[in-house]
Amino acid sequence: QVQLVESGGGLVQAGGSLRLSCAASGHTFSALGMGWFRQAPGKEREFVAAISWNGGTKSHTDSVKGRFTISRDNGKNSLYLQMNSLKPEDTAVYYCAARTLSGASPFAYEYSYWGQGTQVSVSS
Repeated sequence: QVQLVESGGGLVQAGGSLRLSCAASGHTFSALGMGWFRQAPGKEREFVAAISWNGGTKSHTDSVKGRFTISRDNGKNSLYLQMNSLKPEDTAVYYCAARTLSGASPFAYEYSYWGQGTQVSVSS
């Protein structure tokens, strides 16, 4: 069983930055493929970014490319999402997710474990 706890969300003005963190426990973190997803009010959950077990493969959805960067520290059992140049449309609850396969995947159904989410709000 994998436990995931997100932190780092908050309220920020457009153009600002936030860094989300996800602390993992209960499994060998370096064996997990990891991802970030988000869900805005009234919308479906959508893929944001994913990373393979060793960070060698990363994927970001088009709307965040050049602004967001996913990373991980296997020594700290932690996943990160650096978010720069935030826009109001980035407002959502952000979820950390883990899959027991080691690759990066943009598909939510391939992730077995989810955190509770952290709210990111961007004001204009």
